[in-house]
Amino acid sequence: MVERFAKAATVPDVIGLPFHVGRELAYASGVTLANPDPDGPPISALAWPGLFYITAQEPAAGTTVYQWDSVTIEIIEHGTAETMAVPDGTEPPSEDATHAIPQRESYVDLTDQMDSSDY
Repeated sequence: MVERFAKAATVPDVIGLPFHVGRELAYASGVTLANPDPDGPPISALAWPGLFYITAQEPAAGTTVYQWDSVTIEIIEHGTAETMAVPDGTEPPSEDATHAIPQRESYVDLTDQMDSSDY
């Protein structure tokens, strides 16, 4: 096996971060983010345009690797997660939207005609 003379780097925890924030954190830590599919496009091409969040990474945070080694990540576009996903042991939110309708306390009628004596 060939010996490497690169410096060591510690893999940061990028799970849950927006892609652009995770990329900056990875760079500051001395590693790069990569697509898990080695034959696929660069991860930055998959995460543009739009807002993407990192959902998984390999190797795990805290692992020591060589500087500028790749950390493969999985991403999801903001707004594309399962909308009915509910944590275990809880009930889904009510479909009755009446609780979301604000109650108005007072009304101001701006349609009254003012005559010249009101000026």
